[in-house]
Amino acid sequence: MEQRRLGANGPEISAIGYGAMSFSDMYGATNEAESHAVLDACRDLGVTHLDTANIYGMGKSENAIGSYLKANPGARDEFIIATKATITKDAEGNRAFDNSAEHLEAELDKSLERLGLDCVDLFYAHRRDTRFTPEETAANLGRLVEKGKTRAIGLSEISPSTLRRAMTAYPVAAVQSEYSLSTRAPELGLVQTCAELGVAMVAFSPVGRSLLTDHPIPAERISQIPFLAGNPRFMEPNLSENLRIMQGFRQLAADMGTTAAGLANAWLLARGPHVIPIPGTRSVDHLRECLSGAALKLSQTDLDRIEATLPVGWAHGDRYSEQQWIGPERYC
Repeated sequence: MEQRRLGANGPEISAIGYGAMSFSDMYGATNEAESHAVLDACRDLGVTHLDTANIYGMGKSENAIGSYLKANPGARDEFIIATKATITKDAEGNRAFDNSAEHLEAELDKSLERLGLDCVDLFYAHRRDTRFTPEETAANLGRLVEKGKTRAIGLSEISPSTLRRAMTAYPVAAVQSEYSLSTRAPELGLVQTCAELGVAMVAFSPVGRSLLTDHPIPAERISQIPFLAGNPRFMEPNLSENLRIMQGFRQLAADMGTTAAGLANAWLLARGPHVIPIPGTRSVDHLRECLSGAALKLSQTDLDRIEATLPVGWAHGDRYSEQQWIGPERYC
């Protein structure tokens, strides 16, 4: 698989990584055996970047990776592993964020224990805590590099201006944001700023939480997945409109001899050499579909056909509900 660099001076990683939120029960029940099968497939198919977080299943995702590494000692050297912390709850049980040095280190220590590691390759502040300046958050993360607990730092769901300020305090290797053919807000400054500063742009939900695939999550299952049940794009009448429009993209992918998921990931790779999609799935077959995008070399004609089929702003409904929007920075 093509290799891309994780930050200006970071290691080379597979052009498409794996988003391990799917090792939690976010999109449906899973178990350790299924997660280990996906990790086996990642190794077989050349995926070298794994992305997880402390809140994915409240440690379940990290535990699955940790147990796999323990059972397969040589695997640690094959993976570049990232995890995240910041999202927590206040005294009333409401969603809150903590970018303090104490919280970040305490949560990273717990993640390291679950993963069975002394050090991760990349540690993100999962959301911006506005009690701290971007410079303070970057410095708090940077101290964890100095302590040998992470090799690099990242920020997630931030604005271009926050990235610029953070970079003055400590080098940021990666910014993670939702980015796909159905969520293109990062093109309004974030993709460009990352390229300018030598920061990797890690794109989560690159297949639009299944919309950009040949097998979207069926309506009867959506009601069983709390996040999607309350997400505007998966609520009627938006869902039916999105599925109708997506028929054209699925047909285009078929005409090009690939899958919708493969084409969606290939489109992201074509946005710049610093863009790194991290699709997540519980299915090895679906993982193969996503990774097929790494072998596609899209011409300008191909890109024009994709744009004509799914023009900017095609999706019906916002990517988040008002409640889900708590945390990510809005900058446009």
